[in-house]
Amino acid sequence: MRVLPGLLQIPPPPPLLPLAAAQKRARFRAFMLAVDRVSVQYGARNLFRDLSFTVRAKERWSLAGPNGAGKSTLMKIIAGIEHADTGGIIKAKQTTVGYLPQEGVQHQGATVYDEVAKAFDDVRQLETELKEVEAELERADPTSEDYGDLLEVFGDLTLRLDHHDVSKMRPRIAIVLDGLGFSKSDFERQTGEFSGGWQMRIAMAKLLLREPSVLLLDEPTNHLDIETVQWLEQWLRQYGGAILLISHDRSMLDNLTNRTLAFENGGVQQYSGNYSFYLQERVARREQAERAFKNQQREIEKAEKLINRFRAKASKARMVQSRIKALEKVERIELEQDAATMDFRFPQPERSGQTVLKLEKVSKHYGDNKVIDGLDFAIERGDKIAIVGVNGAGKSTFSRLIARIEEPNSGTITEGHKVGIAYFSQTHADELDPTKTVLGTMEGSVTAAAAGNLRTLLGAFLFRGDDVFKSVSVLSGGERGRLALARMLLQPANFLILDEPTNHLDLQSQEVLQRALADYTGAFAIVSHNRSFLDPIVTKVLEFIPGQKPKLYYGNVSDYLEKKKADLEAEATKANPWPSQSHKSGTGEAASGVNRKEQRRLEAKAREEKAAKLRPLKKEFEAVEAEIAKLEEEKAELDAKLADPEFFRSAEEAPAAMKRYAEIETLLESRVTKWGELSEKIEKLESLG
Repeated sequence: MRVLPGLLQIPPPPPLLPLAAAQKRARFRAFMLAVDRVSVQYGARNLFRDLSFTVRAKERWSLAGPNGAGKSTLMKIIAGIEHADTGGIIKAKQTTVGYLPQEGVQHQGATVYDEVAKAFDDVRQLETELKEVEAELERADPTSEDYGDLLEVFGDLTLRLDHHDVSKMRPRIAIVLDGLGFSKSDFERQTGEFSGGWQMRIAMAKLLLREPSVLLLDEPTNHLDIETVQWLEQWLRQYGGAILLISHDRSMLDNLTNRTLAFENGGVQQYSGNYSFYLQERVARREQAERAFKNQQREIEKAEKLINRFRAKASKARMVQSRIKALEKVERIELEQDAATMDFRFPQPERSGQTVLKLEKVSKHYGDNKVIDGLDFAIERGDKIAIVGVNGAGKSTFSRLIARIEEPNSGTITEGHKVGIAYFSQTHADELDPTKTVLGTMEGSVTAAAAGNLRTLLGAFLFRGDDVFKSVSVLSGGERGRLALARMLLQPANFLILDEPTNHLDLQSQEVLQRALADYTGAFAIVSHNRSFLDPIVTKVLEFIPGQKPKLYYGNVSDYLEKKKADLEAEATKANPWPSQSHKSGTGEAASGVNRKEQRRLEAKAREEKAAKLRPLKKEFEAVEAEIAKLEEEKAELDAKLADPEFFRSAEEAPAAMKRYAEIETLLESRVTKWGELSEKIEKLESLG
């Protein structure tokens, strides 16, 4: 079983590549970029108008609001992919911007490792240029003017390369790829072999390693499992630059962000807090606006009564005109209408038998790939199950099996009495017929008895008025997801199977779906990585682990994560043959029942065995550390020589020094990698004692 960093203890990411102090101060000074009076309009609809805000170092911004409100559009404008109708983006000279889109990234023609290593292309380019200059210096006449020019270029390149610790590139790449779920065997696989979700992970790895000073992430968790989401959160929490984040994972927004841009009703409001703070503050602001609106309406009403009362009296004409002009100048307060959200309930189903579904010795394989092997599992009436696990572990395969979309290679699946199944696949939204309209899609799935309620049902899913005649081909991802959910409701069922139902649903729509599931009296099983969505509604968690049988946990996802952590700690303790003093009971006897003398003997033996394992590792660690120090000392001496123009007057010594400099950099990279591996082994052994 592969355990991602994050469940037992998430190690902090290594520090940023060392920069010169002045450059570091410049890179992370207060002002990073500013959005200056940006407006975007589609037809007669304003997405936002005169939007201005400033992003400072280490700020974490959440872009919140319903789908289609303009969040992704703003990100693309900041990234330079799209242009605003008016206004623009002002960036500090040193600011770099990195953008991760929702989808559509493809990589081919390289291994995963080599593709991700392109994050360091700037550094590699400097290395290439330095080697070219070294070669020219070897050929040039030390007494010529060209030689002096080459020395200046060489000195500049050397100085710039010194700002980056090239030796740490390889271990950093390995840490990020491992954290994002890639196994070591994946490193040398061709990128073209990976599906869309893994392609997005490759793009994310490159972005995290490149470390732009402003990081733009549009739905980064859509293709991640729960464990990888935890790792990503931890990495981003310690990220040195600023972050702008669009996410439908409320937990991530609350855990990471400290400022919120709320896109509502064609306007954008700023809030100095995370998503939960924004929700509370929005209510307070609305109440304040309602009070101000009522007060203003009372004043306007008084003024209008006074005007109407004296309008016909010539003696009061001047006063009336004055009041009319004053009233015309009043800036009227307008109350914003709440954005439309889905509003529906699952039809309460017919009561099924106690056992909804029973799997006996079920196996499913694709060629040599055994996804599920000999599974025994039962789903009972009223079960609320979350299905979790790393991508590729078998969650979707299990969903298709229990939905009876696929049949097992062996074993049996038995449906209980009066069981009706409705299945929502994560690909259902993409499988809708693009040539049909919204209404036509529903009509193709509806029974004659339900045909009269189609417009009402579509209205509950935000397809109102002429929206029902839209072609599926022009719908956004969120609209297609809502349509697929609405179509599923046409089939009465007492067992729902939902595979990633929240992908592309905005937070408001997720909350409506969550409430509908909470009120639902049938059983359901949900594949999802969205903790805040799952926690209030599930009572069991079924974890799929590659190469193992699924494991059932009772409670919600937070309970599962705590129990998972406890299980991992128990496994570590079981693997550790060295008991500790804390295991003794209050009577002076050890917990195992042996007496104190025997306990001390066992502890002494354990310490001895532990020391025997640590001793050679520490010795090797010290040797590698000493070697690194020696190489760095030699590199520093060469730096001093190569910085002196007089040194290059020697036609023999200078080329040899440059060759040795390159050798030292290669050696340092391999030694630092070895140092990291040994350090990890030692820490792991010491933590077991």
